Amino acid sequence: MKDLYTLIMAGGSGTRFWPRSKTAKPKQYLNIFGDKSLLQDTIERFATFTKKENIYIVSSATQAKVLEEQTPMLPKENLIYEPIGRNTLPCIGLAAMYAERENPDGVMVVSPSDHLITNNTLFEDTVLAAAKIASERDGIVTLGITPTYPATGYGYVQTAEDITGNEKIKQFKVKRFVEKPDEATAAGYLKQGGFYWNSGLFVFKVSVFLKAVEKFAPELYADLRKIQADLGNPSYPETLDTIYRAVESISVDYGIMEHAKNIYLVEGNFDWNDLGSWESVYQTDKKDENGNAGMGEAIFLDSKNSYVSTDEGLVAVVGLDDVIVVRDGNTTLVCKRDKAEDIKKIVEQLKANNKSEYL
Repeated sequence: MKDLYTLIMAGGSGTRFWPRSKTAKPKQYLNIFGDKSLLQDTIERFATFTKKENIYIVSSATQAKVLEEQTPMLPKENLIYEPIGRNTLPCIGLAAMYAERENPDGVMVVSPSDHLITNNTLFEDTVLAAAKIASERDGIVTLGITPTYPATGYGYVQTAEDITGNEKIKQFKVKRFVEKPDEATAAGYLKQGGFYWNSGLFVFKVSVFLKAVEKFAPELYADLRKIQADLGNPSYPETLDTIYRAVESISVDYGIMEHAKNIYLVEGNFDWNDLGSWESVYQTDKKDENGNAGMGEAIFLDSKNSYVSTDEGLVAVVGLDDVIVVRDGNTTLVCKRDKAEDIKKIVEQLKANNKSEYL
């Protein structure tokens, strides 16, 4: 599809991946698997069916150096910097203002920068199926992941009418988006059927999305238009900084997807992991005969089901099961695997104590 654009959202802080994820180089810029960063893998995935000049990245101004180092394959003008994070709706809206100048009826795919996706051919087929719906039906399309267990860390999408027809990949109208449930509710969703995990991947015509922003978030729409009007002018950085800092922080789910009626879902059956924590990395990584995994040089003695990541030197784990050990420069993390979600609290504590040298 010649009019296909991709927006990769790369401004996250990745606090659950401390201590490797730091302010200057968060999770999406790390080579957690292989020799490429998660961001570079994401770019490569989309570049197989999107022209590189049509790939945009939105990131934090504080990440400009590492972003430019990792993206020599993209035009510099396609790197968009937020002065401050304002969640996904302003982020996507800002990029849509850029893309609209090129092609208001272009179809844009929105993707996080830090997900692990395999089955790239199936992924491409799924995205192109969503792009066809977005183009032909003027719809906003989400890629729904078929749930494999009652996860409580994801939002869910409930489907309505099946519109698959003769297509190979299942397609539906969407009934509603639902918030992250407790385990009993999630189990009920799986038993009932018709529910999918919200992947955070969206596809839409730029013009259709901006009409939705105008309808459901009119103040943000007006602010984005003011920013767009100054694009290319010497005063643009100041205009962006002043206006963007004042916009409401709101997700695209809350701001658009829960209100719009022209919402569709395409079923995603490619291997997918949002890599939300070190625990999810452990679950995804290859393990030895004792269930241990990791990156860098490690010795496990009388230890099982554990994960080690070290940037240099050797880490030895003795007599401990189900632990995560991460060493990076002047910081080391040791925690039980079932406490991996609490790592972000360490970052909050370091910030509160002004320990910026560890952030």
